[in-house]
Amino acid sequence: MNSVAPGVIDTDNTAELLYGSPDGWEKAAAFSALGGVGSPAEVADVVAFLASDAGRWVTGSWVDATGGSLT
Repeated sequence: MNSVAPGVIDTDNTAELLYGSPDGWEKAAAFSALGGVGSPAEVADVVAFLASDAGRWVTGSWVDATGGSLT
């Protein structure tokens, strides 16, 4: 089994964090080494890779999809 750990992603669940204050987006983006907030499509790409034949040799992995906020 593999798992994917997303960081701050622009979804309904993070709307208050991102849009609830004038600098919410900037504060959230500052957590990421890549300097941004992730999109659902970016996390979906990681999941799609793991589920595809290209990811068939990846097992028992925890994949950091945080844009570098855990580094």
